[in-house]
Amino acid sequence: MSAAGPGFDHPPRPMAQRVGAILWPSFFAAGVATMVFSAFVDPLDLRDIAFPELEISRSLGYSIAFFMFWVATAASSLFTWILLRPASRFTRSLSPDQ
Repeated sequence: MSAAGPGFDHPPRPMAQRVGAILWPSFFAAGVATMVFSAFVDPLDLRDIAFPELEISRSLGYSIAFFMFWVATAASSLFTWILLRPASRFTRSLSPDQ
């Protein structure tokens, strides 16, 4: 029996590595999405259409957009990570007599 337990094809990754594998690529994707967004959309025009009563500066609008893109792309990376986890983590190996 290995240190990772019976039936595991490889030991679990450290938490920092798992979180980094989700947040780091999503950070870059959010940066690209923000660049495309800022090339075509003025946050002040968007504010006037959606929330005319709020006083939002242009830089705050871009910051909000970046963090919204980051959350969306991190969620996408998280769901991909969940779907790609090895099945051996969730299924117990049956003994030969069962």
